[in-house]
Amino acid sequence: MKRYWPALLAILIVTGLSMVACSRPATPVAPTTPATPEVTPVATTSTNVDTAPPAPDITGRWEGAITVQGTDLNIVVNFSEEDGQLVGTIDVPQQGATGIQLHDISYQYPNVHFEMLSGSSKATHDGQLAADGTISGDFSQSGITGKFAIHRAEAPPPTVEVVEDVPYNQEKVTFNNGDITLAGTLTLPEGDGPFPALILISGSGQQNRDEELSIVPGYKPFREIADTLTRQGIAVLRYDDRGIGESGGDPSQATSADFADDAEAAFTYLQGRPEIDGKQIGMLGHSEGGIIEAIIGARNPNVAFLISMAGTAVNGYDTVIKQVERLTLASGLGADAATAAADQQRSLMDLVVAQDWDGLEAAMTEMASAQIAALPDDQKAALGDVDTYVQQTVAAQLAGMQSPWYQFFLNHDPGEDWAEITVPVLGLYGGNDAQVDAEQNTTALQAALEKAGNQDFTITVIPTANHLFQDATTGSVQEYAQLEPHLMPEFLSTVSDWLLAHVQLPQ
Repeated sequence: MKRYWPALLAILIVTGLSMVACSRPATPVAPTTPATPEVTPVATTSTNVDTAPPAPDITGRWEGAITVQGTDLNIVVNFSEEDGQLVGTIDVPQQGATGIQLHDISYQYPNVHFEMLSGSSKATHDGQLAADGTISGDFSQSGITGKFAIHRAEAPPPTVEVVEDVPYNQEKVTFNNGDITLAGTLTLPEGDGPFPALILISGSGQQNRDEELSIVPGYKPFREIADTLTRQGIAVLRYDDRGIGESGGDPSQATSADFADDAEAAFTYLQGRPEIDGKQIGMLGHSEGGIIEAIIGARNPNVAFLISMAGTAVNGYDTVIKQVERLTLASGLGADAATAAADQQRSLMDLVVAQDWDGLEAAMTEMASAQIAALPDDQKAALGDVDTYVQQTVAAQLAGMQSPWYQFFLNHDPGEDWAEITVPVLGLYGGNDAQVDAEQNTTALQAALEKAGNQDFTITVIPTANHLFQDATTGSVQEYAQLEPHLMPEFLSTVSDWLLAHVQLPQ
């Protein structure tokens, strides 16, 4: 989980499942002067064709920001037309979200309406196209309200993909989970095969096939893993999560169990490839990906091996409380503050487990109000109307905790799945991981595998690794972007050595 679960005052904004976002709070950006668009008249069906001005065309690229509670979140909106209907996508670069499909788009000049995501995560934009070429208006999601404004922008020059001179083959592939089409990249060693294969499963929050993170520019761990292993004779499949990149599907109401179905569809796809040894297909799951691979491994005896990359082996309740404690310590506060933060989080989590939503709302409101009251006057002033700020923030928190994903995560115990798994397992953890505590999870994973009677497992802690397996000092989320955006060589060599000892390469 490149993302962390909500302690008090985390804000959803527009990421849907990002009540778990570990990215830094969005930094306000300097206001830009909207460019005046070149408007192209389009046909109108109005009966007043002699008097009504033609409606400007809104297809194309628009850039701007959503402003919520004094914070700007940059967005890129692309409108186009298909079969006479407006369609579109939205990107949220600061949160690593690209290509999110828009729906319920309507344009009756000057009114423009579009929506993204669904259920408790649905975000709506109601605006108007002004004479200066901007579309601006009201934004709302999960009880949070704000404003948005976008202006026409030049489409960026097409990306020229540099063809890497690599000693293996790279193939873009698609596979299906029911009516959901998922897209990815399969890297195949040179030769006829059949090759052992590894499927990479990302952590929480929707990410592309390289598992890129906007808060750590240049970080592409799944590409690094694929490159390292394919050079050594192992095929690797990595794919865009549902609803991201070239993959279809709506993730907003999905849980880890649904994402397990996606990953198992990847497994089934590889079994049908003649270049792949169907008896030597395994999985590597990062963070929530570790939860997902354990679900599959417990029910599918054909999975040959599993690698848990900072995957949890305890339930979400225990994970969140330990995470709050570790993140507090990593931020530089002392043990007393960490204990207090964990106790406070536990009191909230007990209400979530009991589904006492009225009690939870009251408790969060009281805590938020007390925290804000302790802020310096200038910081309080920046929040605007404090009562409104608290109300909107608590409403967003509440919606996140009630979501299907969070409810599944909170109650699901991956240890029960690991206790059913007898195939070879490698568990890798970071001593400086403040999101998935190494001591808590190595102990639980070992106990579960011993209960399963597993005779071939290795659990390794890399002392200075953080949750992203960078060489870290504190393990804090804020430190991620300050470090080299690459996996530690020790991590890659550990995975490679273990795999080469457990698979048979074609002769």
